[in-house]
Amino acid sequence: MGWKMKRFCQSSVFKAPVILASLLIVLIVSGTAHASEDLYRRLSMIAKGKGDVTLIQKFNSESRTIDWTKSSEVLLEGNLRLLKAEALTGTEEQTNLFLIRNINGDLYILSVPPAAERIAKGDGAFYAGLEKMLENKMIFRLQTEKREIHGETYAFARFIDHPRQLLFDRIFKLMIILMLFFVMLGMGMTLTMTDFKLVFLKPRGILAGAFLQWGLMPLVAAGLGRLLGFYEAFPFIYVGLVLITVSPGGVTSNLMTYYAKGDLALSISLTSFSTVLSLLFTPLLLTFYCANLPEVTMPVKLVVQTIIILVIIPLVLGMSARSRWPGFAGKATPFFSVLGIIALLFLIIAGLISNIEMFADTQRYGFTFYSTVFTLTLLGMLVGGIFPKLVGINNCQTRAISLETGLRNATLAMAIALLIQDYMGDFYSSMFFTSGLFGLWMYVAGFLSISVFKKVLPLEPQMEADKCE
Repeated sequence: MGWKMKRFCQSSVFKAPVILASLLIVLIVSGTAHASEDLYRRLSMIAKGKGDVTLIQKFNSESRTIDWTKSSEVLLEGNLRLLKAEALTGTEEQTNLFLIRNINGDLYILSVPPAAERIAKGDGAFYAGLEKMLENKMIFRLQTEKREIHGETYAFARFIDHPRQLLFDRIFKLMIILMLFFVMLGMGMTLTMTDFKLVFLKPRGILAGAFLQWGLMPLVAAGLGRLLGFYEAFPFIYVGLVLITVSPGGVTSNLMTYYAKGDLALSISLTSFSTVLSLLFTPLLLTFYCANLPEVTMPVKLVVQTIIILVIIPLVLGMSARSRWPGFAGKATPFFSVLGIIALLFLIIAGLISNIEMFADTQRYGFTFYSTVFTLTLLGMLVGGIFPKLVGINNCQTRAISLETGLRNATLAMAIALLIQDYMGDFYSSMFFTSGLFGLWMYVAGFLSISVFKKVLPLEPQMEADKCE
């Protein structure tokens, strides 16, 4: 009995202070992070003219009077953010406010010396290409100092040397762009104009799928986001939920439809049709459902440019290659199909690893968040299975529509989220994290649906050989 009591004491009593201390640290860090996010939100609103805009001028002028000789030195990993005061007139040095966000959530106001002073002191190189730094996660070596302004204490910082981009982040961003481009190129090589003609040959299935993809699912995502409180508490998670449902179908849905013995031709046509429509509906629906969020300004032009460059152009190139060199396209198609799956899994895993610190934020990314993303994928499969049956579509085509509704081009959603997050002020990269998690969950939901199809959407004997007429 004695050894058991001793072991209990060692594992419980003596470890209790350590556990309590760890919890206290988590609470302190969480409290600091949310205080910094609240500050960022407030400053974002001020920059848009909703508040005392002179505070931005005060930050810039005050930061240039700090005596840095007794300041502390820190090395941190994070992102540079930029707020442009729309209601202020003056030079960029007066109206721009640069902020540094540590990955833990701490926020620093960056002291940017006037151009003439930077040149005179020889540290101008440290601040060269500031706006270019907005696009990447960086390593910063800083001097930090706290100042009180209007009764509140703020943390200021300045560069000790030029920030450098993380190698992993640089490779990851390049990979997500290249992979999406080549995946869409490969998709184009599987398509012919016949796939688009199917819109007229099987209009009921195409129209049902398009309605579910662009009409119902974004509405479901917006409804869930509002019902569960993300709209008010975590608006960029809400935007992420909408983003994934206004993204077109992808190669994953085609592969799943093949394994599910659904109408593969219909699935491919739905994917190609929705991909072309994404040029219009993705920015339109994003703006429609997120327009009333005071913190969100949708960069419609950037979203459209992203879709044109990374989706439409490679799709057209792929179709042209198939038309001109059908033999080559036929041999290359299996490679690109495998690449599409590998690319998505790579991007999801690498993206989640690069944002691993987010898992510690259980208030933001807790059970409600994870269950909501998974529920969204299942709801897509469910409504995609019920609605087509209500309008008289056969089981084989319903299987394809169900998978096409629930499985989206998560790679595109992640790319869009990554490219627009800094312009939108997505403090914690919540749009990217939500899209990546959806991409992971949709595989689970897809395979679950395939197993359920056998019972709820049985095929007639003649349909077992992919004859879905």
